[in-house]
Amino acid sequence: MKQTLLVFLFLSLTHSLYAKTSHDSLLVRLNSTLDGKSSFDDKKLNRIEKLEKDLSSNDNPDLNFKYKVYLDLYEEYKSFNYDKAFYYAQKLQQAGVLLHDPVKIAYSRIKFGFILLSSGMFKETFDSLKTVNPKLLDDNARREYYFLTARTYYDLADFDKDNYYMSIYNSRAAKYIDSGAVLCEPNSFEFIYYNGLKYLKAGNITKALTDLKGLFNNYQLTDHQFAVTASTLSDIYIRNNQADSAINLLIVAAMADVRSSTKETAAMTNLAQLLQKNGDIENAYIYIKQALDDASYYGARQRKIQVSAILPLIAGERINSVEGQRRALFFYASSLTVLALIVVVFAVIIYKQLQKLKVADKIILESNHHLQETIHKLNEADTIKEEYIGYYFNLISEYINKLDKFKRSVDNKLTTKRFDDIRILINNINLTKEREELFVNFDRAFLKLFPNFVDSYNMLFSDENHVKLLPNQLLNTDLRIFALVRLGINDTEKIAHILEYSVNTIYNYKARIKSKSLISNDEFEVAIMAIKAV
Repeated sequence: MKQTLLVFLFLSLTHSLYAKTSHDSLLVRLNSTLDGKSSFDDKKLNRIEKLEKDLSSNDNPDLNFKYKVYLDLYEEYKSFNYDKAFYYAQKLQQAGVLLHDPVKIAYSRIKFGFILLSSGMFKETFDSLKTVNPKLLDDNARREYYFLTARTYYDLADFDKDNYYMSIYNSRAAKYIDSGAVLCEPNSFEFIYYNGLKYLKAGNITKALTDLKGLFNNYQLTDHQFAVTASTLSDIYIRNNQADSAINLLIVAAMADVRSSTKETAAMTNLAQLLQKNGDIENAYIYIKQALDDASYYGARQRKIQVSAILPLIAGERINSVEGQRRALFFYASSLTVLALIVVVFAVIIYKQLQKLKVADKIILESNHHLQETIHKLNEADTIKEEYIGYYFNLISEYINKLDKFKRSVDNKLTTKRFDDIRILINNINLTKEREELFVNFDRAFLKLFPNFVDSYNMLFSDENHVKLLPNQLLNTDLRIFALVRLGINDTEKIAHILEYSVNTIYNYKARIKSKSLISNDEFEVAIMAIKAV
C-alpha cells in the first residue's frame, strides 16, 4: 500500500466540510480494486497454504511449534473465514491445555472471544472472556484483552440501541479502554485510535476528530488500520449529516479492505446504504451484492443477516428505477406511435421494444419475488456459484477467443479469395475433442467442489459394484449423470442434452445404477443430494 497516496486521497476528499463532492473518480478506483480482488485473496491463500504445509510437513512437531502455527493461521483467517478461524481458535485452546500452560490457554480464549464477537454471539464472547485472568498475561496480551472487551460492550450497545443500557455498556467499554491504554505507548496506533473511539462513543466529537484525523496525517497505517480508522471517522460525518465526506471515507476504507482480503467488514455495506440514500441505486446495488458475497464467504451469521436485510430494499429501489425508466420509455414510445402512423416501420420497431421491455420487467419482478427464498440457499449455492461462474466465464472467454481467431482467419481468406483454405480450416475443427475437453473441465470443476463425491457415491453400492476409474480419469458417464443431479439438474432431458445422449439412454443408465445400489430407488437421489461440498 502506498501510504502517501492514501493520505493524499483523504486530505483531498475532506478539504471542505460543506462542499458537494463528486464520488465518480473514487468509485472508479474502487471498481478497479474490486477487479483485482482475486489476486489479493490469492496472496492470502498462498500464505495460508504455506502455513498449513509447515504444520503437516513435520510428522511429530513440538506442541509449542503447533501452537505458533495455529496462531498464525488464526490471524490469517480471523477476518477472512469464520469457520476456519473458529477451528484454529479451538486448536489453540487444545494445544494450550496439552501444554498445561495457563498463559497460552488464556490467550487462546481471547482469540476465541474475538471470533465469537465477529459472529454477533455476545453472551458466548463474554463467557469466553470471563474465563481469562488478565494477571497471567503479558502487557501485549492484556492490552488485547481489554480492547476486545471494550469492543464487545460497544458492539452490544450498538446492537441493543436502548438508551438506558447503551450508556451502561458504553461506560463499561470506556473503563476497559482506559485499562488498555495504560499498557500502550502514548504515540501508538492503538492508544490514539481507541481513545478516539472512546471520545466518539461518549459524544465528544471534537476530540474524536482530532485523534482519528491525526492518525491519517502523522502515521504510516497498514491497510487494515486505515480501513478501521476511515470507517470509524465516517461514522462521525454521518452523525453530522456530512454524507459526501462519509461516502468518500467509506470508499477508501472498502478499497483497503479489499487489498487486505478482509471479508468481515461493514465499510462496503455502509457505503451501499449511503449511496442508496444519495440516489445512486446502481452502485448501491453493486456494492451491497459485493458485501453479501463477502459476508457469505466469511460465514458469520450476524453479518449475513445484516446484509441480507438491506439487499432487498436496494434491489426493490433498483426495480422501481427500472419501472420508472419503463414508464418513461412507454411515454416516448406512445408519442412515436402517433408519428408512426405515417411511417409504419417505426411503429413496428417500437412495439417490439415494448414487448422486450415487458418481458424484462416480468423477469425482474419474478426475480425480486424469489430473492428472499434465494438468500436462504446462499450458503451452499454460494460455493457452487463462484466455482462454476468462474469456470464458465473462462470457458466462454476461451471460445470467444477461438471464435474471434477463426473469424479473422476466415475473413482474411475471403479477402484473398482462398476458398479452399476456408474448407480446410473448417474441417480442422475437432468437435469431438472440444466436447471431451468440455467434460474434463466440468469434471475438474465439480471435483474441486465435491472432492469426496466418488468415495461417497461408492458407499451407496457393494464392493463389487464400486466405480473403478481408469488412470487419469476423473469421472465416468455414471458419475457424471449424478454429478449433474447433485448440482440441481434433475430434468432427464437436460442431462441427456448436456451429455449428448438420448433421453432413453439416460433413463436406462439411471435405472441400471439404482438397481445395483444398497438403498431403494426412491432414496438414491436423496442420498446423492446429501453429499457435502467443501
